[in-house]
Amino acid sequence: MSEHTDHAVVVGASMGGLVAARALSEAYAHVTVVERDPLPDVGLPGGATARRGVPQGRHAHGLLARGREALEELFPGLTDELIGYGVPPTDLQSGFRWINGGRLLCQAPSGLTALGVSRPLLESALRARVRALPNVTVADSCDAAGLTASGDGRRVTGLRVLRRGDSRTEEIVAADLVVDATGRGSRGPQWLAALGYPAPATERVEVGLTYASRSYRRAEDAPQGVAIAGTLANPRGGVAIPQEGDRWIVSIGGMLGDAAPLDHDGYTAFASTLPSPAIHELIRDAEPLSDPLRFRYLASTRRRYERLHRFPEGYLVFGDAISSFNPVYGQGMTVAALEALLLRECLREGTGGLAGRFLGSAARIVDIPWDISVGADLRFPGVAGRRTAKVRTVNAYLERLHRAAEHDPVVGRAFLRVVNLLDRPERLMAPGIAWRVLAARPSTAPTAAVAPVRVVVGAGAAAD
Repeated sequence: MSEHTDHAVVVGASMGGLVAARALSEAYAHVTVVERDPLPDVGLPGGATARRGVPQGRHAHGLLARGREALEELFPGLTDELIGYGVPPTDLQSGFRWINGGRLLCQAPSGLTALGVSRPLLESALRARVRALPNVTVADSCDAAGLTASGDGRRVTGLRVLRRGDSRTEEIVAADLVVDATGRGSRGPQWLAALGYPAPATERVEVGLTYASRSYRRAEDAPQGVAIAGTLANPRGGVAIPQEGDRWIVSIGGMLGDAAPLDHDGYTAFASTLPSPAIHELIRDAEPLSDPLRFRYLASTRRRYERLHRFPEGYLVFGDAISSFNPVYGQGMTVAALEALLLRECLREGTGGLAGRFLGSAARIVDIPWDISVGADLRFPGVAGRRTAKVRTVNAYLERLHRAAEHDPVVGRAFLRVVNLLDRPERLMAPGIAWRVLAARPSTAPTAAVAPVRVVVGAGAAAD
C-alpha cells in the first residue's frame, strides 16, 4: 500500500466513532470505521436494536440540549427525522420535572428542547447517515489489534485489524490518521506504550453507581418525564424518560453499590424510597414491557492526554476514550458531539500538529462537564476525592439555588442551561441570578420529598 493514503480510520462505531467519522468525512478522501460488533443492515426504525458493545444501550440515556444542537449541526434535519420515528420532544423546563434536593424545579417554558430517544434508535439513525456518506465505509466484526508506526515511531501509519471468521488473519489498514473512539475501555494507553510513548495520567473518582432499568407502557395523557437526584439524606435517584413506541424507560439506583432489586415487587418498592414519589407514582400501576436489567458503573475516569509531552502524529483519542462521566448526568453523548465539532474546526486549519491542537482544546470541552459531575458526586461523604474550597462553596451555593429554583423559573432556567452545557457554570454566579438565589425566602420542607433512607451497601435499605 502507498504510505500516503489520504485515509482516516476510526476505531469504534458507537456515538463517538460515528460523529468523529462525520467530521473526518469533510477532510479525508476516504474514512473507514472499524467496529468489533456485527452491525444490523436493517433500515430504520427496525435496525434500532441494542448490541453487546454498548452495555448501557438498554438503559436511560440523556441527550442534553446542547448535544441535540451539536448533532443537528453535524446531521442537518436529524431532530425532525427522529420525531418522525415517534420520538417525543419536550421542553426541558415546562414539560420535564426536575427534582433536586427533594424540590421540584419551577416549571415554565424555557425554549430548551430535549428528545426522548432511545440509545439504539439514535445510534441507528446516525449510523444510517454515516453509511450514506459516499466516502465512508463501515467495517463491522473486526477487532483492532494495535497501531502501526513509522520506523522512528513518530507517526502512526495504520491499524492492525483482525477480521472475525474462520481465518482470523491479521491485516494492516494504512491510514494518515487513526482515531480511537473505543470508549472508556480504550486500550490507547497500551497502544502508545507499545510504540514507546508514556501513558497519560488518569484521574479516577469511584462512585460505585448501580442502577436497574425497565420499560413500561406509556399512556397518551402521561406526564413527559421526571429526574430525581439523590440527596445527602437519601443518595438514591432515578429517571423516567418517554421514548418512541409509547413507552417509558425507567432507571433507578444508588451510589456506592446500593442496588435496586430485579424482581417486580422489589423494583417497584425501591422506587418508593427515592427522594420523591414521582417515579413510583408513575410505574406502580403501569404495564411493564421488560424485566429490570442492572448496570454497574464503578468510576468516572479522565485520561490526561493533553499533558503528554510526546505524542505520535497521525493518532487521536476521542470521546469516552478521553473521559468517561458518571452517566446519571447524561453528558457523554453531548461531549462527543462537541468534540466532533471541534475536530471539524481543527481539520479546517489543516492536519499539521492536529493531535496537540485537538487534545488541548478537547480538554477544555471536558473541563466543564467533568467539574459539574465530579463536584456533584463529591457531595456524598462515601465518594473519595479532594474537596477543595471551591467544591464545598459551589455545592453549598447549589443547595440554596435549588431552594430558589423551586419557586423562581428564571433561576430554574439558568440552572438547566448550565447542566445542558449551553452556558458556563459562572452564569449561575452572575449578579442577576445570584441576587435571586440569595434573596429567596427561607427554606421550607421540600414539597416533593419522602422520608430519608438508611443505606446498607449490598443489602438494600431500611426506612428510618
